[in-house]
Amino acid sequence: MSDEEHHFESKADAGASKTFPQQAGTIRKNGYIVIKGRPCKVVEVSTSKTGKHGHAKCHFVAIDIFNGKKLEDIVPSSHNCDVPHVNRTDYQLIDISEDGFVSLLTENGNTKDDLRLPTDDSLLGQIKDGFGEGKDLVVSVMSAMGEEQICALKDIGPK
Repeated sequence: MSDEEHHFESKADAGASKTFPQQAGTIRKNGYIVIKGRPCKVVEVSTSKTGKHGHAKCHFVAIDIFNGKKLEDIVPSSHNCDVPHVNRTDYQLIDISEDGFVSLLTENGNTKDDLRLPTDDSLLGQIKDGFGEGKDLVVSVMSAMGEEQICALKDIGPK
């Protein structure tokens, strides 16, 4: 047992998984699930009992939380599905750059400059209008599986 045998490559992150397993039969409407490698919010679940020796199956209809596409999946209810870790964080909007990126203020006082404006037209209009009027805006950023996107907006009054 020499030292070379137990040499591991060190990774930059803490090794936290982007998803966790959950039994398909326990996933409910408004929960989250990974379908075709995309994090989705479940909008409909139906369970079907199959024949004598078959497994009950769960039919999931879900909407991708980042691009809004509808995805479907059928999984035996006893099998495990991947469920994404979904986080929502609020940041104060500082600036909007001309190339479509936003500058946000984090809780600890640092700035976050790697997020684009949302693709949703109504939300995009609200952010640009509110910022143009000089309002103090707080944006909610949803993150899952290494992706982040602005998903909501709050007005906390004039500056």
